[in-house]
Amino acid sequence: MKKFRFLLGVLLMCSGVTFGQMEKSIKLNEVQTSNSAGLQDEYGRCEAWLEIANVSYSTYNIRGMYLTTDRSVLDAKMSVPERVRRMSIIPNGDSRTQMSARQHLVFYCNSNPAQGALHLSVRIDPEHPTWIALYNGNGVDLVDSVTVPVMADGQSFARVKDGAREWQVKPADAVTPGISNYIQVSESKIAKLKREDPHGFGITILSMGIVFFCLALLFVFFYFFGLFMRHRSAAKKVANIQPIKVGVKTVEKTVEIGHVANNILQDGLKTKGRDKEIYIAVISMALKQYQEDVHDVESGIITIKPKHTDWNGEYIQMTQFHE
Repeated sequence: MKKFRFLLGVLLMCSGVTFGQMEKSIKLNEVQTSNSAGLQDEYGRCEAWLEIANVSYSTYNIRGMYLTTDRSVLDAKMSVPERVRRMSIIPNGDSRTQMSARQHLVFYCNSNPAQGALHLSVRIDPEHPTWIALYNGNGVDLVDSVTVPVMADGQSFARVKDGAREWQVKPADAVTPGISNYIQVSESKIAKLKREDPHGFGITILSMGIVFFCLALLFVFFYFFGLFMRHRSAAKKVANIQPIKVGVKTVEKTVEIGHVANNILQDGLKTKGRDKEIYIAVISMALKQYQEDVHDVESGIITIKPKHTDWNGEYIQMTQFHE
């Protein structure tokens, strides 16, 4: 029996801890104190409102929890019944209080609870800073609280992200009742271009600049390519000029004659001056050949002209003599 009581106590303790942790996932998420042309209730009226968010991934029913803007409930000596009288209870009997994971729920303030489960008698004065608190169903444990500054009409005071510690004042066009406070909008490149350049001047200048830049690159390339080809052609013409060819041939022939003359002189030294006439004759012939090769450029056409001689008559006489 004692073991059963011990286990039951442990289970109740664990369930209480788990229940308390789940309560901490219920947050005051966004508040609008002055609403003249924004969110409307089911009766078409614009009233101050506050948003509660379940930032966990579990379902939690917030019925029986309390909302208040009266700071006197912070007095620890105040009795629970007195504290509850100064609060507005979230009523039972509405399925919307069964908040699923990451769900948001909006309550209308300065209203009459008889008008609906989402209408609370919580008083909000838009001309003064407002302290708002969310209490547990026992009316003792403070779950969440925030002090809302004075804001312009249409603005809201919201967390940067659902459940985040940081709060910020949001303009009227960025108010998000009933949905996540942080909305990531993916904008296409075309839509961004239309937004940043509605008349198309920027894209026109950019396109023309790219075209002219490419044309300038082509001009520079073909200009220097033409200079290179002209210099190359001129170099070929200079290389094909006849005097240059003759000069090259002269240098080659001179080297050849010098080599021959060197061999002759070496042979002369070996023979100690013998056959000098032969060497002189050979050198003279080599010099003669050199002069003729340099100054005479033959066309390669040989013309033979016939010439009458008396050799034919002598031949006849000689044959007659032998006969």
